[in-house]
Amino acid sequence: HLMDATPVTFGQELSAFVAQLDYADKAIRASLPAVCELAQGGTAVGTGLNAPRGFAEAMAAELAALAGLPFVSAPNKFAALAGHEPLTTLSGALKTLAVALMKIANDLRLLGSGPRAGLAEVRLPANEPGSSIMPGKVNPTQCEALSMLACQVLGNDATIAFAASQGQLQLNVFKPVIIHNLLQSIRLLADGCRNFAEHCVVGLEPDTRQMAAHLERGLMLVTALNPHIGYDKAAEIAKKAYAEGLTLREAALQLGYLSNEEFDAWVRPENMLESGQHG
Repeated sequence: HLMDATPVTFGQELSAFVAQLDYADKAIRASLPAVCELAQGGTAVGTGLNAPRGFAEAMAAELAALAGLPFVSAPNKFAALAGHEPLTTLSGALKTLAVALMKIANDLRLLGSGPRAGLAEVRLPANEPGSSIMPGKVNPTQCEALSMLACQVLGNDATIAFAASQGQLQLNVFKPVIIHNLLQSIRLLADGCRNFAEHCVVGLEPDTRQMAAHLERGLMLVTALNPHIGYDKAAEIAKKAYAEGLTLREAALQLGYLSNEEFDAWVRPENMLESGQHG
């Protein structure tokens, strides 16, 4: 919603990024065995007509030895020639990574916005001296580059999916466009992740003072009062604080719903970071 909410630590926020990337990594790795199943030896339509007995297995073994990859002969040559589901699955896994990278890039761009009129909770590396017209303005170029390549990968996946659906009877002749887009996605993601790590992630720094200031002013700390005074009174405190430019403490004391000591005891951000805890 892009609205104030209950607090999280910066570490918790980063842990979400790590989990998203881990999920995408596992999805990509899980898709690879099927990609290594080769149609060679099925000849024209999958029957293997005119191929010597054992040719498919021998060719897969030779290619595996030369490439150092676990190539095997596809168990069903008819399907391997007529459809490209393994490549579609791999592209889908690459799309999953692109979606995660888009989220991470956009989040860091939001967190680094400002520095005076935005969130400014992280400092992004200054990879350029400034904008073309505004001296000293640091643009989130690495975040923007990563999000752009993610857009391209999403478009490539749509092309691959449509091309893979164009098989007619025993043959799908759209493999060139599938391979072109798939290889481009792989190259973009590999280069993009490497550059983003080197030119953005490594030099990224949290602005702990700004984070602390946002935490102190956060209206949704009032959520800690729910178990003590109820949702309706807590909501009244938050609305009064927002409408009148007060702190939560000031609004709560003016309404008479709790004492200064009770506010200190119950509104403790460090106790709002996991389940089973409340003020």
